[in-house]
Amino acid sequence: MKLAVVGGGSTYTPELVDGFARLRDTLPVGELVLVDPAAERLRLVGGLARRIFARQGRPGVVTTTSDLEAGVAGADAVLLQLRVGGQAARQQDETWPLECGCVGQETTGAGGLAKALRTVPVVLDIAERVRRASPDAWIIDFTNPVGIVTRALLQAGHKAVGLCNVAIGFQRKFAKLLDLAPAELHLDHVGLNHLTWELGVRRGGPGGADLLPELLAGHADALAADLHLPRTVLDRLGVVPSYYLRYFYAHDEVVRELGEKPSRAAEVAAMERQLLDMYGDPALDEKPELLARRGGAFYSEAAVDLAAALLGGGSPVQVVNTLNRGTLPFLADDAVIEVQAEVRGGDGSGPVPLAVPPLDPLYAGLIAHVSAYEDLALDAALRGGRERVFRALLAHPLVGQFDRAEGLTDRLLAHNKEHLAWA
Repeated sequence: MKLAVVGGGSTYTPELVDGFARLRDTLPVGELVLVDPAAERLRLVGGLARRIFARQGRPGVVTTTSDLEAGVAGADAVLLQLRVGGQAARQQDETWPLECGCVGQETTGAGGLAKALRTVPVVLDIAERVRRASPDAWIIDFTNPVGIVTRALLQAGHKAVGLCNVAIGFQRKFAKLLDLAPAELHLDHVGLNHLTWELGVRRGGPGGADLLPELLAGHADALAADLHLPRTVLDRLGVVPSYYLRYFYAHDEVVRELGEKPSRAAEVAAMERQLLDMYGDPALDEKPELLARRGGAFYSEAAVDLAAALLGGGSPVQVVNTLNRGTLPFLADDAVIEVQAEVRGGDGSGPVPLAVPPLDPLYAGLIAHVSAYEDLALDAALRGGRERVFRALLAHPLVGQFDRAEGLTDRLLAHNKEHLAWA
């Protein structure tokens, strides 16, 4: 089996490689190709990847290349983990929205739109080249904003699935709190990428006993602290929201906090420099502890499980980003949602969402609102134009005011001219 990682020079990659090495029985990779235009990063990450494979006794071969077509040719699956513009662009995404009193964040709000505008055209170009070089390959997208990028891929007819680590992170956290094995827990995980709620925590599978009341009764304080939300929010909702919901439920508080401390982009850039120094040490043959602070926890395990299922093995039920197809009746069929799905890899049909019971309007309303924004964001990413950018910003629930949308549009275009061919 051949897998290719586009963006293989990312400091995330050793997390992924560690999973491929440890879980070789689940996903027997014969060749892993890391593809990246950044030659020095690729050299450092590729060297560590080979040492990780060797330490784990992994028989597979790790190769590196800057030639996309050569790297993905004959691949069974291609993982996308890109950051167009690098940490410098992320730094901007997290700062200029604050000038208009809005959250500065790389995947939601105005910053998330900027990232979508930069990213969608690049990903679609890569996907077309993948299709020509390896027409049967599955594309697994971990590139943010995952929902919008995955919809762009599916709309263009690619065999694509979006992946996020939020659900697997919650599964691992809940299992630890309940003193159970993670595989024993099935989450009723519903929403859009980075806009999800855990409506149930079931033991043994979709029809199992719901342990969520027990979890909240015994551990609400710890969960609320992790989410940086008051415990009363969890008590009143009776569910566990994704930590990204804090941008909606405590918007003004978050804006104040972001204005008082260094950006997350600055922290990550400093960590990346340290990590790359570590990766260059020929004695290092495992992922360093610092990588856990970089983000993307359990990404490797989620990626292995999904790739295995798509290629005919592994667990058939996964939390993925895929087409709605009537699952949430208040959304269009071609909207991309993040839910549990049966991944039918053997016959090539991919994920089929599991049934979702009717949602409380408290959640359905926000999902519909953000999904409408994503429609406009994708239109702006595909066709460009100041007015389309403005309409997407005006539609976003974290913006929603005419003057703010105007100011954010001006700033977005000014900070992203080099990445937008039409600007």
